Amino acid sequence: MALSEPAAMPAYLDRRNNFGRSPAGGFQRLSFAGSATEYFGIWIVNILLTIVTFGIYSAWAKVRRNRYFYGNTVLLGRGFEYHAKGGQILIGRLIVFAYLIFYNVVLTVMPLAGLVIGLLFFFFVPWLLTRGLRFSARVTSYRNVRFDFVGRTGGAFLAFIVGPVLAALTLGILAPLASRWSYRYIGNNLRYGRKPFATDPSLGAIYKTWLPSAAMILLGLLIIGVIIAINITAMAPLMDDPDAISDELQASIGVLTVFIYVLIFAVFGTASLFYRAGVRNVAWSATTFDGKHRLLSDLSRFRYTWIAVSNFVVTLVTLGLMRPWAAVRMATYVNEHTAVRFEGEVGEIFSAIEQEGSAVGAEFMDIEGFDFGF
Repeated sequence: MALSEPAAMPAYLDRRNNFGRSPAGGFQRLSFAGSATEYFGIWIVNILLTIVTFGIYSAWAKVRRNRYFYGNTVLLGRGFEYHAKGGQILIGRLIVFAYLIFYNVVLTVMPLAGLVIGLLFFFFVPWLLTRGLRFSARVTSYRNVRFDFVGRTGGAFLAFIVGPVLAALTLGILAPLASRWSYRYIGNNLRYGRKPFATDPSLGAIYKTWLPSAAMILLGLLIIGVIIAINITAMAPLMDDPDAISDELQASIGVLTVFIYVLIFAVFGTASLFYRAGVRNVAWSATTFDGKHRLLSDLSRFRYTWIAVSNFVVTLVTLGLMRPWAAVRMATYVNEHTAVRFEGEVGEIFSAIEQEGSAVGAEFMDIEGFDFGF
């Protein structure tokens, strides 16, 4: 069910819905109307029921979670809606789970055949990704009009297989190209009703946002290398005499190894978050809807990274109990830094879209709508 019009909203929701609102012709910002307290109730019930049902309820838990977050993502006084059913998500997961069992059995009994099946699955992933994107789009609606995704498997193979492989083989140098391919594939194949989105982010702009992240990784690896060199130099005399290696020294080496792994994770994790925020700003701000309405993302890369890192730390320290607070905190920040600028009278624009309707048939939901989890 769609949210009420602004006049019927609580005062706090009305204030948040007007966050950063520009004059006519300016950008209309999204907002997030949920709260950590509300979501905690949903989250804890989802966790308990998932445990009791040995994971089966996790499919319905995803539906409840998404309906809460979609419904509280507000644009122009109206929330988005999520229409997936738990059974659809469960079927998709069972299919993937059955494949994994089959693959591991074959790999154990006939290793060569297992390798062939694994390779075939590698090329099958783009099809699954395309289906997943289509499913996610078609179960999402705004103002009773559904989204759609019309991408093909070939485009997914380029965006999600070739791109990441090239990025890995070039040690990240071609990561901006891979990012551009993936954003173009998704953005140019997304529809709202019958109206298309289009995006063409500048490769140069993506490289500009990539450079600080690359510098962070190089600096971090340099510091890690210095730490390793200092410790190797200090331990070198002892290594020549195995009898001199005490239990305390072995424990110290173990602690140092763990510390190095944590540092590497922190360096690459922080750099990737910094890069993700920058690429999102470039790609979303290069996106239009129906050829004239512009999207905007103006995340602060430092603020986004800080929120993500601090969310992770707080969630870890509290053994997961602060996860609802972290999720709501991030959703609030991202939504408040996402906007759309409509060209023309907003009411007339959406009235025309609603009258035109959505190209997605309801039968899709029951016949072929499965979420494979990719």
